Amino acid sequence: MPYLSFLCAAALAVDGDTLRCANLSAEANGRVRLARIDAPERGEPGYEEATRALTTMIEGREVRCELVDADPRTKHFEERDPYGRPVARCTVDGRDLGQVLIEMEMAKPWPKVRRK
Repeated sequence: MPYLSFLCAAALAVDGDTLRCANLSAEANGRVRLARIDAPERGEPGYEEATRALTTMIEGREVRCELVDADPRTKHFEERDPYGRPVARCTVDGRDLGQVLIEMEMAKPWPKVRRK
């Protein structure tokens, strides 16, 4: 992916922390992982609610994304997650989708912060 920020056209929620962008079909099947959050996976409690919440936030709206390091725990920049998806902070109307999902208790911050 040769750009750092992009418009996620015709965005659809795949689950609570993944979008599909119509204009990125050649990139990881159009999927983009929302940065720094972890939402429930299919079959886990809260999956449907998190997916619905993300769907409601993006439906019919312009979604802007900016690529970030896929794994901030490593010393080098990771362009993609283990599934080949670019990882990005995405916003709608200036609001970070990941942060909103955390505030709604539909997702948790990732990576987990270790307490000293």
